[in-house]
Amino acid sequence: MLNVVKQVRAALSLLNPDEVRKQAERRVTIGLVASSDRGYRELEDLLAPEDMAPAQRAAVLQDVYRAGQPGVPPHVDLVLYEHGLPCPRGAFRHRRAEELDTVGEILHEHNDLALALARHFPLFRKPVVDRIVQAVSRENAFFAIATALPNVVPSLFELPWAFGEFASDTAFLTVNQIRMAFQIAAVCGAEVGLTHQKAEILTIGAGAFGWRAIARELAGKIPLGGGLIPKGAIAYAGTFLVGKGLERYHHAAVAFTAREREEVYREGLERGRSVAETLSREVG
Repeated sequence: MLNVVKQVRAALSLLNPDEVRKQAERRVTIGLVASSDRGYRELEDLLAPEDMAPAQRAAVLQDVYRAGQPGVPPHVDLVLYEHGLPCPRGAFRHRRAEELDTVGEILHEHNDLALALARHFPLFRKPVVDRIVQAVSRENAFFAIATALPNVVPSLFELPWAFGEFASDTAFLTVNQIRMAFQIAAVCGAEVGLTHQKAEILTIGAGAFGWRAIARELAGKIPLGGGLIPKGAIAYAGTFLVGKGLERYHHAAVAFTAREREEVYREGLERGRSVAETLSREVG
């Protein structure tokens, strides 16, 4: 365990909360196109719901511009059209019955703006947190599988960062979860960094060893198959549990109950099995 702690400390020095903060706090400008004042209000309510505090809502809308209004900048980051209007290539149409599809299209085309969109506009927050949790869970599943195969790490490792081929699974998974904690805090409007997130990071560190007890208990109840699949599925599930716990913490300031933790872990294990099966075929 002492060696793992040393590896985690070394890896933490490579994490860059300042870069996460910079991405999340960058200004995002949105142009609106509608056929009437009512149409514009609908789009503004989508981006800044009326139940927001007035000052907060005004702050959000200061970077949202109606077409033709005075002071519109020559360039905006994205353009959103009213439902039912013809929409040119490169812009996005609000689809009332399929708002999440519209959000998904925007995030697909503007992935570089994902953290900032989620921090500034509530509409994007949960979808972006979900994307972060799923992406980091998948990365950790991939790491767990890849490190069990000879010669895979040098040739197939395609993660956003890594801190050495010889770090233990526990060290890598833990530090990658801390990177996830930075991102989730950023999109939820919280302070980012080791100093500001001590409680979250201590919880992740303790969980790196504690959730293995849950894994041992549930692995026997949920068939995972053989070979590399259990290893990847458990790495995914542990990370998924951490991510969902962080989301709950920032949304409601309460932790999961023991029963909720087991339910979330079980969901993660089932998702992780599917992901691990796919990954094991890709790297096997």
